[in-house]
Amino acid sequence: MRKIFWLIVLVVIGGLAWIRLAPSDPGVWHVDPKVSADQDLAHGVRRRVPGNDAMFAMLHRIILETPRTEVLAGNPDDGRVTYLTRSQWMGFPDYTTVQLDDGFIEIYARQRFGQSDMGTNKARVDGWLGRLDTVE
Repeated sequence: MRKIFWLIVLVVIGGLAWIRLAPSDPGVWHVDPKVSADQDLAHGVRRRVPGNDAMFAMLHRIILETPRTEVLAGNPDDGRVTYLTRSQWMGFPDYTTVQLDDGFIEIYARQRFGQSDMGTNKARVDGWLGRLDTVE
């Protein structure tokens, strides 16, 4: 019985380590968000708002102020940036791609693991856009 307990503990620790340390391949996550309309999804959110270079640069600064968030790939000068944000306790990764395309800022935020992000990406993205509105 004791061996089974320690095997379960080892499996749980291994799973948590994988979530925290799994590599994030920009080739998989730094892609065109393909946002044609606002969508709330089980695994994330898509938003499309009118924007320009100055708004994109301001949004970039707002996003980088978010705790546990870093740039995975790209930069505003390229017109597309993908960010990695990790949850505080478990370190679950969420990926957000922001792109300036033909006068619109397109945002696609999604989780990597699980079936539902329980609204985390929606709250984060809508918070960023709310802050962007107050700065304009």
